[in-house]
Amino acid sequence: MAMLLLLEHIFLGIVQGLTEFLPISSTGHLVLFRKLFGLQEVGLLFDTMLHFGTLIAVVIVFWPQIRFILTNPFSKLTKLLFVGTIPTAVIGLAFEDYFEEISQTGVTIGWEFLVTGAILWGVESMRRGHRTFDDISYTDALIIGTLQGAAILPAISRSGLTIAGALMRGIERAEAARFSFLLSLPAILGACLLQTVKLVKAPLETSLLAPMLVGTICSGIAGYFAIRWMMKIISSGSMKGFAIYVWILGIVILALQFYGL
Repeated sequence: MAMLLLLEHIFLGIVQGLTEFLPISSTGHLVLFRKLFGLQEVGLLFDTMLHFGTLIAVVIVFWPQIRFILTNPFSKLTKLLFVGTIPTAVIGLAFEDYFEEISQTGVTIGWEFLVTGAILWGVESMRRGHRTFDDISYTDALIIGTLQGAAILPAISRSGLTIAGALMRGIERAEAARFSFLLSLPAILGACLLQTVKLVKAPLETSLLAPMLVGTICSGIAGYFAIRWMMKIISSGSMKGFAIYVWILGIVILALQFYGL
């Protein structure tokens, strides 16, 4: 039983780390696998730890940029991330309870995977932009941040939507991915802080701490490699493969729901 519990936490950690940064939706996959394999609900504490693992992955990969932000708090990059975070925070706080209920039921994830695929395919069919980071405006940041907030729906990919938004604004591909991942920092950090506040009064099962810690480490490691891989794909490849994957996933989920499985 203890080994099964450990394997469950490792599996969920890897899923979280990979799907947080690949444009295929981490929340959608976690909801899917929990229902498909009858996995136990991970609970708020482990959910927070999983997000913390992915947060560390972003910090490691983008440490030069983060160090610049910390030493230059009034730089353009800092201001862009601040502006982009505002709509994300507003949407998240305003609709938190509603979208938590949707995530728990999972009834809409099939359609949401299809939408994610359509967005990825559509943006890859557009003409490539050549705007660099210096060209990113506060309007761009506001639009991309709003899209990040819209990704609160469980199977709408946060990374997919923000990268797509940046590409639609004509931003060069590598810069689009870099800004998307940096914009995830305040979003993930904010989610961790909110969840930590809720945990203050929650009971703590010390027997779960070891498997949770292992799962968190797996989440961070998987997230690190997912970011590296995604940066290469964005720079010289295409996201259409991910679009096909989530389309297939969405169709299968809808078929299973139709037949009551």
